[in-house]
Amino acid sequence: MQVRTRAAVAGGVVVVLVAVVGLFVVLRQFGDGLTLPLAARTCTVQADGEVALDADQMANAATIAAIGIQRGMPERAVVVALATAYQESGLRNLAGGDRDSVGLFQQRPSQGWGTPTQVRDPRYAANKFYAALAKVRGWERMRVTDAAQKVQRSAFPEAYQRWADESEVLTRALLAHATGAVACTVGDSPLRRGAAATAALTQGLALDWGLATTAAAVSLTGLTVTPDDERGGWRYAHWLVSHAEDNGVRLVRFGDRQWTAEKGTWERVTGAKPADARVVAEVFAAT
Repeated sequence: MQVRTRAAVAGGVVVVLVAVVGLFVVLRQFGDGLTLPLAARTCTVQADGEVALDADQMANAATIAAIGIQRGMPERAVVVALATAYQESGLRNLAGGDRDSVGLFQQRPSQGWGTPTQVRDPRYAANKFYAALAKVRGWERMRVTDAAQKVQRSAFPEAYQRWADESEVLTRALLAHATGAVACTVGDSPLRRGAAATAALTQGLALDWGLATTAAAVSLTGLTVTPDDERGGWRYAHWLVSHAEDNGVRLVRFGDRQWTAEKGTWERVTGAKPADARVVAEVFAAT
């Protein structure tokens, strides 16, 4: 009886140790909710550094960057905004948080940031953040964490700095200092298809970039945008790939390079002309 009891105790200790180790691994992976297991990181961003995100994080990062450029903010502002959203929400549009905090930047309606519904809108939230940052005297010369803190007034003022490097990589990619820098793997069950997908993309380009809805040549299978220059083309191309999962994008082509949902990478297109100034996006066909 005593032997069996000791065996049972030993077995229980092993189970507890396994559970503790498992919990440790989970905590190391998820930290304070800002990172994900590798299997869930469906987007890779490479621009003098590498960042891995899931589809929701990637779409939110692309929107934050686009809103900054639409407002005419310096690129440094995009870095600060991304680092802030990284720390506050893990680049997720959260329904709640500390006290009445909501959304990507965990802005508080009680502090005058807007209604809960407004703050849950990523475009509204990003615009409000940039507007507040622009009022901070000398923010351009501050460290990322100090500039963010002037807006957020967090209880952890140094926390934003931990995301500065990742945010700089994202900014370089999304603002097209590198080409083919955003690559996402998309499943075969997108949220939207056909005309619904094309309409969502057109609306997204209008809201994020201020692009008139008539600026894109739209069809039932996708759309075509003619940018002002090559860098602008890559900005649109990276944005389209970033929003591929939620908008049913199957293919993006610019110049002589092409991304497909099937492969999730950018490749050279045989016979394509590098000088082709159009950004082409195709969506999954309606079922």
